[in-house]
Amino acid sequence: MLPEPLVGPYGGGALDRAASLVEHGVNAVWFHGFDAKAFDACDQHGLAACVEFPTFRADFRRYPELIPTGADGKPIRYGSLVQGICLSQAWFLDQIEERLVAGVEKYEPAGIWLDYLTYAGWFETPEPDLQESCFCPDCVETFRAASGLDVSGPAEILSRHARAWRNHKCLRIARLGAKYSAIIRSHRRHCLVGIYMCPWTPDEFDGALSRIFAQDYRLLAPLVDVFTPLIYAQKSGRPATWAGEFMDGSRDFVPRRRLLQPILDVLDFPAGMTCLTEAATPSWGVQLFAGAEVFADGTKAEQFARLAEALRQRWSSRDGNSQA
Repeated sequence: MLPEPLVGPYGGGALDRAASLVEHGVNAVWFHGFDAKAFDACDQHGLAACVEFPTFRADFRRYPELIPTGADGKPIRYGSLVQGICLSQAWFLDQIEERLVAGVEKYEPAGIWLDYLTYAGWFETPEPDLQESCFCPDCVETFRAASGLDVSGPAEILSRHARAWRNHKCLRIARLGAKYSAIIRSHRRHCLVGIYMCPWTPDEFDGALSRIFAQDYRLLAPLVDVFTPLIYAQKSGRPATWAGEFMDGSRDFVPRRRLLQPILDVLDFPAGMTCLTEAATPSWGVQLFAGAEVFADGTKAEQFARLAEALRQRWSSRDGNSQA
């Protein structure tokens, strides 16, 4: 039996209006990290407490050793919004595990969504700066050992072994994700595991979903219950119909028996959520990034309630058909 779709805002600030959330069809809230106040508020109002858990994102000014190395042998270009680190920095990976273990030992979340589980880059922009990484000596040596290829460096890897390099990166991300998923499930058996995904199809930007970000739906499927692509239309220079188009196209690349629940941007509300309700492929609920402001406006809150109910009805109809 599939779980009930989760619908609600991303951002702990929305819990300041928890009573309004419940009144307007919300049954879950997503918030950053293991936030004690957010857990308490969710418990008080009967909301599913869902954690956004950051993985491969860091303050590069504070920890420059985490900056991935590009194909030119220099640190990659980056801005304030870049995600992804050099995965050869074992001390940082250890810290991620320690934070996750501490969180699941102390709290009982309804779900944990792994965030930034990618190689380096940023996709919330119309013109993404896509750079291959990481080619530090340790990462190149890890590739040599894993592939059995005696490569000299980035130029040879990208010109002669691009497919092997892509597969290596995707496997590396999937294996680390599997480790985090196992930690969650060993402590909290009923906790949903989600992953925030680059919102591109496997073919867009010359296959950058796997080529650059190393996210492969097939490899990630065994460790996840819910895939959550970041469908931020306005920020990405896309039309409001993008959410529905993504859902309908997802049948070609998202493995069956995995839930698909986009996160939409409040900047695109209500058009994006409306398009989601009209998609031929129903969404398993929705997250609304920075959604708190919707519930500060009575008219918008009512719109959200109607659209949330439409999503539930679409999912219920789909679920009933699949059971028949």
